[in-house]
Amino acid sequence: MPLPEEVKKRLIAARRKRLLTAGEYVSGIEKGDRFILSRAITLVESTKEEHRALAREIISKCLSLSGNAFRVGITGVPGVGKSTFIESLGKHVIAGGSKLAVLTIDPTSNVTGGSILGDKTRMEELSADERAFIRPSPAGDSLGGVARKTREVMILCEAAGFDTIFVETVGVGQSETAVHSMTDFFLLLLLPGGGDELQGIKRGIVEMADAIAVNKADAQPAAAKEAKRAYRNAVHLFPAKESGWPVRTFLCSALQREGLDKIWQELRRYRSQSKENGYFELKRRTQALYWFEETIQERLGHAFRKHPAVANKMPELADAVVAGQITPFEAADDLLKLFL
Repeated sequence: MPLPEEVKKRLIAARRKRLLTAGEYVSGIEKGDRFILSRAITLVESTKEEHRALAREIISKCLSLSGNAFRVGITGVPGVGKSTFIESLGKHVIAGGSKLAVLTIDPTSNVTGGSILGDKTRMEELSADERAFIRPSPAGDSLGGVARKTREVMILCEAAGFDTIFVETVGVGQSETAVHSMTDFFLLLLLPGGGDELQGIKRGIVEMADAIAVNKADAQPAAAKEAKRAYRNAVHLFPAKESGWPVRTFLCSALQREGLDKIWQELRRYRSQSKENGYFELKRRTQALYWFEETIQERLGHAFRKHPAVANKMPELADAVVAGQITPFEAADDLLKLFL
């Protein structure tokens, strides 16, 4: 006999309220339960130590289930249409039989508002598809904190069966470096504009790119072709990549869904080639070591600022530094002595 609707609602509410064990979370994630996955991600994002401890246990148990997805970093200049591009490319990817998770990094969202909540509403078609999972990053955190959480969320998504991960950088500055340090392929989106736009792009971001795509090519065909030529010439000025991969430029229109098949073929070709020559695994190992060191620095910094003696003395020393009564180096040494 089926349960009454009211009883079902109470059971669901009780399930949501109860904190599951690490084993229950892992079992649900492995089965692809999106509700359990979302709850586990919330634990990862929580600032409560008991939640973080449980999250670490879940991630540890999920580690052996992860690592098999293709991780793609996507960045681009403001107004390039990243959300539209990700939705269009995402639909192309899942149409080919893949399961896709889209994660965002936006450490500046607490100041600018970013597009942290907008991503999910703008990608309406993709977010409605059962083969896709979209998760914005938490706002108001440091870049290191947001990036670490995103990497942990990536592990959970891979354990849940998502074989393709898009990591989007929404903020500017060092967020591109953070995304590059956790992905296999780094795609840079640019607008038609050629040399003028190239002047405003940091050299480091272009150097990190494994491919460049000029979006909105349908609106300005001539300018898009000129931009493609300028970017193609620019990448030849940089040293050859350690991977041996030649960076190519593409024209596309995310809105019209043109040129996306060629870009996806390029990504898959890169994955195949880098696995064959051993660079894929080398990069993964290098990234794991990088995040090991980053986590140590982050947790030491957190412990330092939470230390009672340091917390009490820091405002006084900060005022003294501003007033020119003590150098920043002396003040830092004084606090480190208290901490140690």
